[in-house]
Amino acid sequence: HRYLMGLADGRTVETVLMPEERRQTICISTQAGCAVDCKFCMTALMGFERNLTAGEIAGQVLLVARDNGLLPRPAKAARGAALPGERPRLNVVMMGQGEPLLNLSNVIQATRLLAEGLEISERRMTLSTAGIIPKIAELGQEPVRPKLAISLNASTEEMRQELMPVTRKYRLPDLLEAARAYPLRPWEELTFEYVLLRGVNDSEADARRVARMLANLNAKVNLIAHNPGPGIPFETPEPARVLAFQAIVRRSLACFIRQPRGRDIFAACGQLQRQELVGQGLVTEIQPASPGEPFSRTACGGAPARPGSSPSST
Repeated sequence: HRYLMGLADGRTVETVLMPEERRQTICISTQAGCAVDCKFCMTALMGFERNLTAGEIAGQVLLVARDNGLLPRPAKAARGAALPGERPRLNVVMMGQGEPLLNLSNVIQATRLLAEGLEISERRMTLSTAGIIPKIAELGQEPVRPKLAISLNASTEEMRQELMPVTRKYRLPDLLEAARAYPLRPWEELTFEYVLLRGVNDSEADARRVARMLANLNAKVNLIAHNPGPGIPFETPEPARVLAFQAIVRRSLACFIRQPRGRDIFAACGQLQRQELVGQGLVTEIQPASPGEPFSRTACGGAPARPGSSPSST
């Protein structure tokens, strides 16, 4: 389910709930718009507006969790002992609008708020970056931080700079060195994300280069077949091409195919651009409330009202 969150200054950001059989994942935004300008991402067409505050970042999780019954339940007393409440397994991914490492201080504060206030473990939180190298090192020094995912998306320097112009400042050899130096916790591994674009970066030669460059890292690869959208000049590769790419990479390290979810409502990876589906019954709108809370529900276009709530239409 896709949520449109209204901010106090009139701007909006998007949040997505991805329900699965064994877990619920909330994908949140860290900026209004994005300055990174990845050529395959609809959010890049918006440009950059501003950083979100820690409360606005964490508030997305709070509101979606509350809306779907995912908040921690009160402890239950049993024979004089307090037992922890139970709830569905909840993951948070900072993979919505914005580049998290360009808003690092607020991202870290939001991580603490989620860990302490909503009891979401660091192991259940991940941020994705285009590869802002100085900030990767800074993130690694934080005692409380999400797991790190790096958007790779190309097997050569030239193609990566073409697809992700910000990488002209942060070159691929330097990014790989930063990944090698990153202080992983005992339970942690790096994730490299690779968006497959038909006829652009999805060849077997690309797969072999990816396997070679990442083979000696404590890492896994997530493959994402491109999610199309208006204004984006790329196509989705055939499933057989995705499987062939995976087969080559997994000879050297773990490689998974992320199943596309939310394409029909423009809620999949790279498709968050605000207004397309407002008023079509597929987006839940959340508008700003009092200064004490970053958001409050005033309209619901994509889900029934919860018992006790009375959303008004806009």
